[in-house]
Amino acid sequence: MKVRIGVGVMILALAGIDLATAQVQPPQDRINTALTRARQVGIPVALLESKVAEGKAKGVSMDRIAEAVERRQATLEKASQALRGQPDAASSLSVSADAVEAGVSDVALKAIAENAPRDRRNVAIAVLTQLVEQGHASTTALERVTEALKRGPDALANLPAQAAAARAGGAGAANGR
Repeated sequence: MKVRIGVGVMILALAGIDLATAQVQPPQDRINTALTRARQVGIPVALLESKVAEGKAKGVSMDRIAEAVERRQATLEKASQALRGQPDAASSLSVSADAVEAGVSDVALKAIAENAPRDRRNVAIAVLTQLVEQGHASTTALERVTEALKRGPDALANLPAQAAAARAGGAGAANGR
């Protein structure tokens, strides 16, 4: 029993050391690690390098830039997994990462990537993202985007504004307006 507790404490201590080491790692090393990981999983590093350039142009500290790059790399990797097997997935990777950051579910993202025509995929993902940002659940947003795709490009492009107006109208009606 004492041995098990001792092993458990040792594992936790080693994990704590790894965490502490990661936190004191210089920002440029953290950025380089994120870039290396991106290369390993097939994510275009230009998507991360642009984050670094943007942060430097805005005068953001290297620590904050490193945090943003690490976060974006993880999000791009998650989006990449959802798009796996799709033709031209790399062209949808950035907009898909934005969707993941907004809270779009992997299931909804994958469904749009598989079912939207390639020439409208990025717009469909962006609209899905906007609907989720407006407060719609991913499943509801997916249903609305799928229906709009069937009706054509104009229906898809107008969907966020229509959804916002419907929500505002519903709130107004609920408030007695």
